[in-house]
Amino acid sequence: MSSWVPLEANPELFHAWSAKLGLDTQECEFYDVYGLDEELLSMVPQPVHAVLLLFPLSPKIEERHRSEDETYAESLLASEILWFKQTIGNACGTIGLLHAIANSPANTCILPDTPLAHLLDQARKTTPEHRTMLLQDSTALKSAHAAIAGEGQTVAPEAQDPVNLHFVAFVRGSKGQLWELDGRRKGPVERPMHVPHATDLLRVVAQFVQTYYVCY
Repeated sequence: MSSWVPLEANPELFHAWSAKLGLDTQECEFYDVYGLDEELLSMVPQPVHAVLLLFPLSPKIEERHRSEDETYAESLLASEILWFKQTIGNACGTIGLLHAIANSPANTCILPDTPLAHLLDQARKTTPEHRTMLLQDSTALKSAHAAIAGEGQTVAPEAQDPVNLHFVAFVRGSKGQLWELDGRRKGPVERPMHVPHATDLLRVVAQFVQTYYVCY
């Protein structure tokens, strides 16, 4: 399995990655979330189209994921969600960004005839298995990732170094579902929480993260 240098959780780097691939970053921007309490959440401009979470891979969380995957409903792969399986080591930042943009109103900010537009159009026409090949074969995606992977505020590890941090994306479904999108899982995971309106997404995700990732 090939590996990439992991991305830093940095809105400026996400902005650069997106601009290189074809997102109109004048219309869609990235912001830090500094905490889960209401005051800090209110600092993030609305509406929030998607949320990216970077978390440490603890044994408890890994076991919980394995347990959920044992009973995963394969029918969810045929849902409205465009999901990518991660087969490239340390590419979870790029996979998370693709999930966030492709499955939220941010997809209306994708400029026509750009690498991102072409990649997602091809992905929607094929199976989850073949989407992994699209990602592996995309020189534009690899180039955009490589261009920003070493540009963060911290020293980036080598591509082959073991990394204990992982990105997942959260988006709101068309019926108000909360979807968690993780390329290491069996498919998109529908969480048992409701997002009534687009402006509720960040608050609901914060509640879920507090319960599932912080307190667990």
